[in-house]
Amino acid sequence: MAKRSSPTLMNQWLANPSKDLLSGLVVAFAMIPEAIAFSGIAGVDPKVGLFGAFCLSLTIAVVGGRMAMITSATGSTALLMTGLVATGEARGPGLGVQYLMVAGLVTGLLQILWGYLRLAYQMRFVPQGVLSGFVNSLALLIFQAQLPQLGLNFHAGDGDHGASSLLPHGGQIPVVWGLVLLGLVIIYGLPRITRVVPSQLVAIIVLTAISVGFSFDIPTVSSLGTLPAGLPSFSLPFGEGGVPFSLDTLGLVLPTALAISLVGLMETFLTQDILDDKTDTTTNKNVEARGQGIANIVSSLFGGMAGCALVGQSVMNVDNGGRTRLSTLFSGVSLLAMILLAGPWLKQIPMAALVAVMISIAVSTADINGLRNLRRIPKSDTSVMLMTFAVTMLTTPHNLALGVLAGVALAGILFSRKVAKVIQVEAVEISDQERLYRVQGQLFFVSKVYFLQGFDLHDHPERITIDLSQAHIWDQSGVAALDQVIRKYRSGGSVVSVIGLNEESLDLFERIGGQESAHV
Repeated sequence: MAKRSSPTLMNQWLANPSKDLLSGLVVAFAMIPEAIAFSGIAGVDPKVGLFGAFCLSLTIAVVGGRMAMITSATGSTALLMTGLVATGEARGPGLGVQYLMVAGLVTGLLQILWGYLRLAYQMRFVPQGVLSGFVNSLALLIFQAQLPQLGLNFHAGDGDHGASSLLPHGGQIPVVWGLVLLGLVIIYGLPRITRVVPSQLVAIIVLTAISVGFSFDIPTVSSLGTLPAGLPSFSLPFGEGGVPFSLDTLGLVLPTALAISLVGLMETFLTQDILDDKTDTTTNKNVEARGQGIANIVSSLFGGMAGCALVGQSVMNVDNGGRTRLSTLFSGVSLLAMILLAGPWLKQIPMAALVAVMISIAVSTADINGLRNLRRIPKSDTSVMLMTFAVTMLTTPHNLALGVLAGVALAGILFSRKVAKVIQVEAVEISDQERLYRVQGQLFFVSKVYFLQGFDLHDHPERITIDLSQAHIWDQSGVAALDQVIRKYRSGGSVVSVIGLNEESLDLFERIGGQESAHV
């Protein structure tokens, strides 16, 4: 197959301007509610998520490896920020955001490093069970984060002052539930009629109109904090009014930054695969990893939260005709323009509308098909999915990166057990004083036990031949196992010959084997 040449500058930006501009505008409408909602999950003002969405979109449009992919604040990264923000606020008012900006800078540097270390190639070894557990735990965490806005704040303390203004209580709860249910009906019902406008946007407009029209006294976006009144400005999170530039600061933010860098890239690569499949193209994930890192650094320097690619908005962009970098760039420009022009309206959006949007996102995030087919999926894959899910949900704070690592580790163990059983040892009695052992398969540390079980080490005929022409020795454990068999038979008086070893296995055995070569 001929290597596909990279798109020219014109093709990357102006190959499809009319559709790209229209698609970017539509995507911007869908980005606003999510950016605000994800800010609430992270525990910061809405402007942090909105500035992040703007900066990420503009930067990734220039330096990203996948055209038409939408990068913004996301639920997977926002969930990882809550603990750091809370810790920062405990150290001093306003420091939570500053520590978050430092984490974003470190996240960007790590992602650039992952790009140069070709981490994307290692992602090929992440099994489907881990990915399923990842998205299912992410979906549940997003849903759990909405419970306080439904009046189900199970973790609220008795001294939780000010909660009445931030969360629904008393007579507000039935109103909020009613609006959320109506929002879900619109979100899932409208696409059956028309897909001209995003149903999530329509739900927000309708619920806001009802809330304002009936003067409902319920939490709104203004309850989360201030919306931006101007363009983001450059600032460093260190120094006066910020956090100290020290190893203590790095030690505090590094676990969060490491988790965000890995989880963000995993979701980005998943989104990239989906878009590559939909557009029948191939793009460079390592370039995208470096681009994501640069975008997160820029976002953090301008007061925005770190993020990654959005699956829903990216698919929406491509489905609406977006194909070039222009669509990604214009989505960010349109988002900021709408924020500045419609700020007073955005403040009146009831939190119930955003809860409905986030619940729909949780549902679309979950691997519904995988859950339906649990009985058909191999038990090993189900175990890996459950391990990823359980570790993520049981860690405090919930750690998606640790859940993925646990899932990959279990998948590796289960795979090793399967591979270990592939090795076979067949004994052939040539005569009373001569026996042939035929070995088929891979000999390494996991299959060593099954290899040894194939030999009768207590019976010592005069001559023994071990045929390894259909086998391969991979490591020191494999050499030690073969060496043990040879030594046992020779100590019992048998003459042992090893035949058929391939060149690589023979070289390994000659270098680290304990016996002199018995290979014929």
